[in-house]
Amino acid sequence: MKTNILGLPVKESELIVKELNVLLSNFQVYYQNLRGIHWNIRGKRFFDLHVKFEELYTDAQVKIDLIAERVLTIGGTPLHTFEDYIKNNKIVVGKNISNDEKAVHLIVSSLTDLLKIEREILKQSDEINDEGTNSMMSDFISEQEKTIWMMRAWLEEDL
Repeated sequence: MKTNILGLPVKESELIVKELNVLLSNFQVYYQNLRGIHWNIRGKRFFDLHVKFEELYTDAQVKIDLIAERVLTIGGTPLHTFEDYIKNNKIVVGKNISNDEKAVHLIVSSLTDLLKIEREILKQSDEINDEGTNSMMSDFISEQEKTIWMMRAWLEEDL
């Protein structure tokens, strides 16, 4: 089995790169969704949600960079065109959302879909002892699960 400079199997690492690029694409769409709801939110909860959505899109921006750097670290090339992002997108694209509950539902839905991709990457990276990717996915998953819990509490919904 041929390994790269990190000691990871080349063929399996290429598959992880592909999945990380899918995640990168979906995070870019999620980021744009967050920017849109940040800009367009209206109503009595505007001040609280405007700040929260900025916090979330700032966090998404950091994660986008981490994903792209991980792709590079394991020998791939991160996707960087809107065409690629849309082609690989699996989450709902929010458009002109100004209602608070619709915005929060979009966040919950997006994070749920991101979790599915991350769990698949975690499974694949665990199989080849890719601790760098494992650690990143584990961190993303635990943070997003907490955010989903908080958003659903705000919506007064049970898990």
